[in-house]
Amino acid sequence: MPKTQYSSLKDRTVLVTGGASGIGESIARAFHAQGCSVAIFDYDVAAGELLARDLGDRVCFEHVDVRDIPALRSAIRRTIDTMGAITILVNNAARDDRHTIDEVTPEFWRERFATNLDHQFFAAQAVAPDMAKAGGGSIINMGSTSYMISSNSFAAYKTAKSAVVGLTRALARELGSKDIRVNCLVPGWIMTQRQIEKWLTPEGEKELLTRQCLKRKLMPQDIANFALFLGSDDSSAMSAQTCIVDGGWA
Repeated sequence: MPKTQYSSLKDRTVLVTGGASGIGESIARAFHAQGCSVAIFDYDVAAGELLARDLGDRVCFEHVDVRDIPALRSAIRRTIDTMGAITILVNNAARDDRHTIDEVTPEFWRERFATNLDHQFFAAQAVAPDMAKAGGGSIINMGSTSYMISSNSFAAYKTAKSAVVGLTRALARELGSKDIRVNCLVPGWIMTQRQIEKWLTPEGEKELLTRQCLKRKLMPQDIANFALFLGSDDSSAMSAQTCIVDGGWA
């Protein structure tokens, strides 16, 4: 759990998409520990329900496939009706499945953008009116350093994640007059269980420790700590920024 307590976060309503596991779970737990009410949207029902039970009060879980924009909008409306205006949105949902360019079809390309980019815009669009009425808030779009470094095997993911930076700047400009801040939080290689099980090899770990300035593995809590800062009033002068948390690799 985070060492810092942000008094401005207490009693805020936070939505974390893809919040049932990995980085999203850590972010949901961190905001809940600050006294926030937390809505968790995820495709994984078992993991989402387990996390909601574990956290207890001030939590709701919605089974949402973020590629289904009408369903996403409906779930956001239900959350606002039951928990109040969402004043912190963490657009975390994503999948970084590996693929070569030869495997990519037009259908796969569009699906990857729906999974990694499109919902970030539509979730922001859906929360913005009530966020503005509440006096403003913070939208945190999750990027990735994958497009900044010479990594292979997921062109569609990297392209979508690079577009998150442009989306962030566009939203920040349009929503700034309503005191809504929009920033992009860009993780490096974070040791979620998925990463460890699928892609962390001895060779990969060696490269990580060679290329990072910091000679340790980065954990989901490292990203959650920075998300708390971006959600809090301590970052009230920050918007349209790209914040890289990667141990100094990119």
